[in-house]
Amino acid sequence: MIIDIAADPAAGITSAVEALGRGAVIAVPTETVYGLAADATNEAAVAQIFEIKRRPSFNPLICHCSDLEMVSAFATLDPVSLRLAERFWPGPMTLVLNSKPGRLPPVTTAGLTTVAIRIPMGFSNGLIRAYGRPLAAPSANISGRVSATTAAHVESEFGDGVPLIFDGGPTKIGVESTILRVCENGIELLRPGGLPIELVEHAAGLQVSAPNLFKVLAPGMLTSHYAPRAMVRLNATRVGPGETLLKFGDAIVPGEGACARVFNLSPEGGLEEFAAKLYATLKEADDAGAESIAIVPIPDEGLGLAINDRLRRAAAPRTLTLGELEQAAVRSKEAR
Repeated sequence: MIIDIAADPAAGITSAVEALGRGAVIAVPTETVYGLAADATNEAAVAQIFEIKRRPSFNPLICHCSDLEMVSAFATLDPVSLRLAERFWPGPMTLVLNSKPGRLPPVTTAGLTTVAIRIPMGFSNGLIRAYGRPLAAPSANISGRVSATTAAHVESEFGDGVPLIFDGGPTKIGVESTILRVCENGIELLRPGGLPIELVEHAAGLQVSAPNLFKVLAPGMLTSHYAPRAMVRLNATRVGPGETLLKFGDAIVPGEGACARVFNLSPEGGLEEFAAKLYATLKEADDAGAESIAIVPIPDEGLGLAINDRLRRAAAPRTLTLGELEQAAVRSKEAR
C-alpha cells in the first residue's frame, strides 16, 4: 500500500513508527533514493531486508540516524569524520566508522567492526527522530538492480512484498550517497555519490583517494550493480538501429534517427538534472522493452563521478568476479 505523506507528514510518521515497532520492513523516501527501512537494532527485522532484497549477507547496510547524538551512541567519530559530519549532515554522505561493540547486531554490519552511517534529510530524518533508534535502510530495489526514485518504482519492484510504501514524490538527488572512510593517509572514497568529492576535499583539507585493495566495506562496491534488465553500452558516439539512446546535452548523435527511443536527460547538459532522472529513465527504458541502452559520454567531474560509477556498474558483466566470490565466502563465514 502506498501512503501519500505530502498532505500529512505527521500522520505518515505515526504509521511508520508503529510498523517499525512491530518489526516490519517499510519503504521510505530520502533525498537520494527510496530505502527499505527496518529497525537497525532488530536482528530479525534486518534479516527481512536481506531476504526481500535478495541481498548477499556479506554486503553491509547503511544505518540512518537522526543526529550526531544518535550517531555517537553506535559509532566513534574521529576528528576528521566529525568535521565532515558537521559540514555535510544531514545530507548525501555516508561515513564508515568504528562501531561500538554490542550496539548493533552482526547482520546489520555484515560481521564487520565498522558501520556505515548517514543522517538523511526530510521525512526519513523526522521518522528516525520519532522512532528513537537508527534505521537500516538500503536502496529499495532487488539487489544489483536499478534503485527506486519514486514510490511507484518500489511498488513495481516488490508488489505486496513491501506492505507499506511512504510516498514523498520523486527523490531530489536521484543517486545514492557518497561513502567515505577516514584512514591514516587521508580519506578513502568507497562509493561516489550525491556529494561531490571536491566539496569533501575542500572541507576536510585532505585528498580523497580510492582504496587499493578489494574489500566489501560498504554498499555498492560489487562490480555489477544498479543494473537494468537491458544491456548497457557506455560512451556511445553513435547509436545502432533499434537501440535506446540516453543523451546529455543537445548534440545530435549519429544514428539516433533509427533508434527505438531517445531520452534526453538534460538538454542543457546539467549533471544534477541527469542524475535526478537517471534511474527513472533506465526503468522506463526497461519497461518499454529495450534490449540495448546506449549512453553518451558523461563528464567525469563533480556529480559526474557518481553518475559514471553507476553507469560502469550497470554495464558490467552480470556475474561476480572471482575476487568477489572469494570475498563473499569470507564475509558469510564471519557473519555466522
